[in-house]
Amino acid sequence: MIQARTGHTATLLLDGTVLVAGGSISTLASAELYDPGSELWSAASADMHRGRAGHTATLLLDGRVLVVAGDCAFDGGSQASAEIYDPDSGTWTATEPFPPLGPDGLNACADHTATLLRDGRVLVAGGSGSYPDSSLASAELYDPRTGAWAVTGPMLDAHHGHTATLLSDGRVLVAGGGTPSGPQDSAELYDPRSGTWTATASMHEGHALHTATPLLDGRVLVAGGSGNNLELPQGDPLVWAELYDPISGSWTAAGGMIEARSSHTATLLRDGKVLVVGVNGAAMVSAELYNPISGSWTAAGGMIDARSGHTATLLRDGKVLVVGGCCDGIGNPLASSELYDPGSGS
Repeated sequence: MIQARTGHTATLLLDGTVLVAGGSISTLASAELYDPGSELWSAASADMHRGRAGHTATLLLDGRVLVVAGDCAFDGGSQASAEIYDPDSGTWTATEPFPPLGPDGLNACADHTATLLRDGRVLVAGGSGSYPDSSLASAELYDPRTGAWAVTGPMLDAHHGHTATLLSDGRVLVAGGGTPSGPQDSAELYDPRSGTWTATASMHEGHALHTATPLLDGRVLVAGGSGNNLELPQGDPLVWAELYDPISGSWTAAGGMIEARSSHTATLLRDGKVLVVGVNGAAMVSAELYNPISGSWTAAGGMIDARSGHTATLLRDGKVLVVGGCCDGIGNPLASSELYDPGSGS
């Protein structure tokens, strides 16, 4: 890349290029584009209005990208702001301000989730507030048609460092997250039709900084995460994985990964397998594959560079683009990127 990044986002655009935006260790406003045809990077036409790290980026149905919030430590506190990238014009436009949420009026600034719903709206749920280790139960909806934000029903539990997964029936599964006392095993479901949350079965293990991947058969694979609270993200990564069945509302074991991982990435491949890459704390080159049919984990070779805090994006040709992360030999973020080819297994 042009700029070394970790804690950035990577979004596959409708034309097949990948938009990479923001990141840290110094919070960045810059963005750049990857062209899979030429395998080259170029600077985006414009920077974001604000530097962001730990933000979310969501591809909207019309091809624009909604970027929400960012690093809580930047600009003196909460990044309760959002902006939209238009690939046609190459410009960024700020959205209207978030509505105030919760009894203390806090909005998420990091560790939240953003989920594209079937009707085109985006559900932003939970996250960290503007003071350390705060977890929020609040949720809100962005409607691209009106450009407006609206408060929706709060979650049953406060979550940050959780996952939010769109299910095949249109509901959203929120699972896990961190608290000062440790990772959460709780899970709940959001119904966009009613704007309400309902409890579902708890996971067998508490997970924070984990991944949740929707499988082709409608189940959700939750893998790894931190076994300690979020103040100790480098400690005690988990090998444990489990599956959520939306029909029965239950969790079953999915075996153990080959390596314990936290703050890794998990990418659904075209053949239905899941590619898991990297780990937090001690960056790793190892990768592995989960096969939902056999329920087994197998090694998937090693990356060229060890990474954590990176992104992994499935390209149109079925390859996976892995970008940036931490760290080089002296603790700096990486500018390198590499491709995983499922056909060759490397």
